[in-house]
Amino acid sequence: MNGFLAATALSFAVIFVAELGDKSQLMAMTFATRFKTVPVLIGITVATAVVHAFSVGIGYGLGATLPTGWISLVAGLAFLAFGAWTLRGDKLTDEEKTKAERSTGSAILAVGGAFFLAELGDKTMLATITLATQHGWFGTWLGSTLGMVAADALAILVGRLLGRHLPERVIRYGAAALFAIFGIWLLVEAFLELN
Repeated sequence: MNGFLAATALSFAVIFVAELGDKSQLMAMTFATRFKTVPVLIGITVATAVVHAFSVGIGYGLGATLPTGWISLVAGLAFLAFGAWTLRGDKLTDEEKTKAERSTGSAILAVGGAFFLAELGDKTMLATITLATQHGWFGTWLGSTLGMVAADALAILVGRLLGRHLPERVIRYGAAALFAIFGIWLLVEAFLELN
């Protein structure tokens, strides 16, 4: 697989998994109860594309200036931290839930603004920065954006069809395990390169 496709596929998979059970996925389900699905998805897509473009810019710049062994070491530790963060779980605060339920005006603007603010400093943003340090910027941006939108679309669909969300505990443990696997893999790469 060439670099672009590999970066896109890896970023899609990592961000899709990171988004499962995340608070923005819960926000997507909440917005979908108030607005039509298409405007909600457009707002999510625009906000995600902007935040992840910023994230990729930071990560790509770091990747161009730091030695790859040290990047793998930091990335591995970051992915282990993301796994621990995922185990801890995410919940909407009462304030976030109220904002999602009472947003007025354009659905796209309401959803986009809420998602933009929710994603700043979130684990998916940090994971995108980490991925961009080692992979092509465009593939990382495209894959991470599509992965997040796909996970949020899944939350909307499942929420509408079942009237409840996926079993949080199973999702949280599965996502944390995948982050741990990626983290260990990167740490082994760093060890081999730095020795």
